[in-house]
Amino acid sequence: MIPKECKRLAEVDFALSAVNDACVEENNRKTRVASGHLSLLHSWWARRPLASCRSLLLTLLLPDPCDPLCPTEFKAAARKALQQHRKVGPKDADIQKALLAFVADIANWDIVRVAGYVSTARELVKAAHGSVPHVLDPFSGGGSIPLEAQRLGCEVTASDVNPVAWLLLKIALEWCGRKGQELADLFEEWAEWTLKEAEKRLVEYYPADAQRRKPLAYLWARTVQCEAAGCGARIPLVRNLVLSTSKGRKKALRIVYQKGSLEPRVEVFMPSSDKEVERGTVAGNNATCPKCHMVTPRERVQAQLRDKRGGADDAVLLAVVRGNTSGHGKDYEAPNRHDMEAFFKAATKSKSIKIEMPPAPPEGDTGFRPRPYGITNWADVLAPRQRFSRWVLHEVIEDALKEAAKKTKDKDLLDALAACLYAAYSDNGQYHTSLCVWLSEGVKSIFIQGSGVPMRADFVEGNPLSPNCEGLGYSIRSVQSALRNLSAIRYQPSSPLLANVLDAVLPEESVDVVFTDPPYANQIPYAHLSDFFYGWLRLGLRNRLPQAFTAPETEKARELTENRAVKDGGVHDRQWYESHMYEAFAQMKRVIREDGVASVVFAHKDTDRWEALVSALVQAGWRTTGSWPIATERRQRMRGQGYAALETSVHLVCRPRPDDAPVGDWGEVLRELPNRVGDWMERLQGENIRGADLVFACIGPALEIFSRYRKVETADGSEVKLTEYLKKVWEVVGRTALEQILGTAEARARNGMAGVLEEDARLTALFLWTIQATNGNDEGKSKKEKGKSDEAEDETDDIDDDEDSPRGKTKGYSLVFDVVRRFAQPLGIDLPKWEGRVIETKKGVVRLMAVSERARQLFGSAGMESAVEELLAPSPTGQMMLPGFEESAADNKQKIRSRGRGRQISIDDPAEMDASATTLDRVHAAMLLQAGGQANALRMLIKAEQDRGPDFLRLANALSALYPSGSEEKRLLDAMLLAAPR
Repeated sequence: MIPKECKRLAEVDFALSAVNDACVEENNRKTRVASGHLSLLHSWWARRPLASCRSLLLTLLLPDPCDPLCPTEFKAAARKALQQHRKVGPKDADIQKALLAFVADIANWDIVRVAGYVSTARELVKAAHGSVPHVLDPFSGGGSIPLEAQRLGCEVTASDVNPVAWLLLKIALEWCGRKGQELADLFEEWAEWTLKEAEKRLVEYYPADAQRRKPLAYLWARTVQCEAAGCGARIPLVRNLVLSTSKGRKKALRIVYQKGSLEPRVEVFMPSSDKEVERGTVAGNNATCPKCHMVTPRERVQAQLRDKRGGADDAVLLAVVRGNTSGHGKDYEAPNRHDMEAFFKAATKSKSIKIEMPPAPPEGDTGFRPRPYGITNWADVLAPRQRFSRWVLHEVIEDALKEAAKKTKDKDLLDALAACLYAAYSDNGQYHTSLCVWLSEGVKSIFIQGSGVPMRADFVEGNPLSPNCEGLGYSIRSVQSALRNLSAIRYQPSSPLLANVLDAVLPEESVDVVFTDPPYANQIPYAHLSDFFYGWLRLGLRNRLPQAFTAPETEKARELTENRAVKDGGVHDRQWYESHMYEAFAQMKRVIREDGVASVVFAHKDTDRWEALVSALVQAGWRTTGSWPIATERRQRMRGQGYAALETSVHLVCRPRPDDAPVGDWGEVLRELPNRVGDWMERLQGENIRGADLVFACIGPALEIFSRYRKVETADGSEVKLTEYLKKVWEVVGRTALEQILGTAEARARNGMAGVLEEDARLTALFLWTIQATNGNDEGKSKKEKGKSDEAEDETDDIDDDEDSPRGKTKGYSLVFDVVRRFAQPLGIDLPKWEGRVIETKKGVVRLMAVSERARQLFGSAGMESAVEELLAPSPTGQMMLPGFEESAADNKQKIRSRGRGRQISIDDPAEMDASATTLDRVHAAMLLQAGGQANALRMLIKAEQDRGPDFLRLANALSALYPSGSEEKRLLDAMLLAAPR
C-alpha cells in the first residue's frame, strides 16, 4: 500500500524527452500494417499514443522512492526488479533515476514487446499496491488508456457512450484477452475467404486495360448547368486541371465542347508548358463555364447540386489512374469503352440497392459542410458504383459468417469474428465516398481533415480490390495485424461498458487511478461523425450485438460535447458542456479512493476552453499536483499557416482535495506564481517544449498553487475566481517570455512605458515566440515532403473555400485571436492600434503580416527607390518618418476593421494612427532595402540607427532568433545584420 501522503512518481518527475521521442516515433509508424498498432483495428479521432498512456500510467501507479513516506518494501522490490535491466545504486535517488530510465525504455514501441519489460512493469505495480490496482477511464474512446492499464496488470473499467468506440474496446480489451490466438486464426481464415470471394464478384466492374494494368482509382467531377443566357452547357466542377507534375510524365485535363454540343468532352494530354493548362472551373464558390466563360454563382451551384442530392450520380468521369508499366509511379488516362461499360453496369444494379444509413450531421458545430448541397444522409455520400460495391462486400461478409457458423459453434467467438470483419469493412468505407480526395500518393479518407468534412467539387472513386489503403484487403490486413499483436499481450480481459460518464456504474471509493482524455468542448463532434462508421457496422451487427446497434443512429443527447446542433436535453452549448463536465469530474471524485490519483489529458488552442475545463476540475474538488506536456499530436500541415496546432497534450496530475483544505491568500499566491512558472518554463525549454505548447503547459504548475486551497481570497475577504487567476498566469507567461527575448525592461513595460521598445515590437516578438513549433514552419522537411504538404493544402480545399479565406495560402504567421488577446492586454499592447499595420484579424485568426506586405506602408506609393533619398530625413518631432506613414496620416479616411467571432476592432479617426516610424518599422524597412539590393541606403540606415542607440540591432537580433529557419524574413535579417558596421 502507498501511504496517502506519499507522492507518486508522476508528481515529482517524468522522462519527458524520451517519452516525447517515443510518441513521435509511434505516430510515424503506427499506420504501417506490420506494426500491429491498436489504431489498425479501426480509425478513431484523437486516439492517444500508447507510449504516453503507458509511461504516464506507470508513474501514476508508482510511489516516488525519494519521498520520506515511500514504503521500504517497495524500494527493495523495485531495486530487485530493475536490476534485471540496469545497475541500481544504493541510494533512494538511484532507484528514482532507474525508475525514470525504465519509464523511458518502456515507452519505446519495440522495447515494450521485448520479453521481460512488461513483466518488470507488472512486478513494480504489484510491489507498490499489493493487490491489483483498479484503473478507470470513463471516456475510453479509441482505447489507448485502458489497453495500457491492462498491459501493466491492472483491473480496468473502460466505458464510452458511443457504440462504435464501445465495439473497438470490446474487441481489444475483452475478445482479444479471452479468445486471443483462436480469434486471430479464425479471422485470418475467413478474411482470406472474404477477399477471394470479393475478387470473384467485383473484378468485372473494375476492368484492367489492354496491358493488364488494374485501375487504382477513378477521378470524377460533379456537374452543374451553365445558366448564362444562350449557353446551358454542362460544367464539370474541377478545382485543378493538373493531374501529374512528375518529370517526363506531366499530365493535365482539357475540357472541350464539340460544335453544337452542350456536353463536355474531357481529354487527358501531356502539356509542354504550364501555359497550356487552363485554370479549374470552380473557385471562390463560383463555377466558370469553359464554353462561354460566364460565372454561375455559389448560390446557384448549391441549388443545382441540392436538387441532385449532392450530384454524385451524374458526375463526369475525368480520368482513370493505373500503375505505371515500369512498376513505379502512376499513369493518368482517359477512360476507355470498357471502363464506361463496367461503370454503367454497376450503376444500373445500384439503383435497386437501398442502404439504410444514419442522417448526415446537421449544419452548425458539426463541421459537416456538404448538407447545403443536398447530402442529408450518409448514404448520399456514395457514388453509384460505390453503393453497389459496398453492398456486394456486405453480402460477401455475411456469406463468410454463414460458412464459419457451419464449422464453429461458439456463438461468442462468431460474434467476435463478425465484429472484426465488419470493423475492417467499416473502416474501409472512409475511402469509398464521393467526398474523398486524390493526392499523388493515393486515395485519401473522407475524414482527411480530422473533425471537418468538406464538400468536394471533384472526387476520387477508389478500387475496393486495390492493394493500397482504399482496398478492403488493406483494411483486413490491418485488423489482422492488430489482432495478432493484441492477442500476444496476455492480459486479464475486461468487459467495456456502453455507458455515460455520469452513470453511477461504480461504488464510492472503488478506484485507485482515474486516467482519462475527455472531449474538448466543440473540437470533435464524435457522435455525428461516427454515424458514418455506425451505419456500416449496423448492417451486420444489429442482430448480433443488439445492445449497441439496434438504434438507427448513435446517441447524441448524452454525449459530453459542446454541439449546438444537439437539442435533446437542452441545447448543448458552452454552458451545458461546462456544467456536465463539472458533474463528470464530481462523479470521478466520488469513485476514487481517498489516497487515489488521477490524470486528465487536455489539448485545445482556445484559452476559453482551458478555463472551462480546469474550472470544472477545481470546482469538482480536485487539486492539481503535477503536469506534463506530452507530444501526443501527430504533426500535420493540412492547413499550413492558417491555424495554430498544438503538438502536445497537457497531462494534469490530480488528487481529491480534502474537504478541510485551507483558504489561500491572494497576495501569497501571486508572489509564488512568477518563480513557479519561470522555473517550469526553463525546465520545459530544456526539454525542447516551445511556443504555444509551452504556453499551455504553464497552466499546470499555476493550478498547483491555486487548487490546493478550498478557495482564494483577497485581503478584504473577496473570493478570487479561477478566471481572474488565469489572467495573471497569461501575464506572467508573457512577461517571462518577453524578458527572455528582449530583456527585463520590455517584460516590465506597461501601457507604453518609456525607455523600452514600442508595442509593435513586443507584439511581434511574442507572436513569433508563440508560433515556434506550432505552425508555419517547414524546417527540417525535404523538398519532396514540402511538395506533398503544399499538395495537401491545395487538394483538400473544398468547394466552399473563399478566395480570401484564412484557410487558403496566406503570407505571414497566424494564431487564434484569443491567445493573442490574452498576451496583449496585460502587457499594455493595444491591438486595434496595430491592426492593418503589423497584424490582420479575420474570422477569429490574427495574422502577423509578412514584411513584404508592408512595402507601400513604409515607403509610400512611389516605391522604395524614390523613397531612398528622403528616407533618413528627420521629422519635425525628431522621430524618423518613413514616406509611407506620411501618406497614411494624410490620406487614410477609412475605418480599419477586423471581425472575428463577433469581435470588432476599429479605428474611426485617422488622426489616432501614429504616423511616426517605430523601431520595428525601421527594422522592416531595412529588411526591404536588403531585399531590394539598396546597399548604400541600408548602410546609411543601420549607421543612423547605431548612432540612435542599441534598440535597432537588439530587436533585429531577437527577431532573427525567432523567425523559423529557412524563412525569407530570417534570411533578410541575417544578411542585413552582416552588413552592420562592427
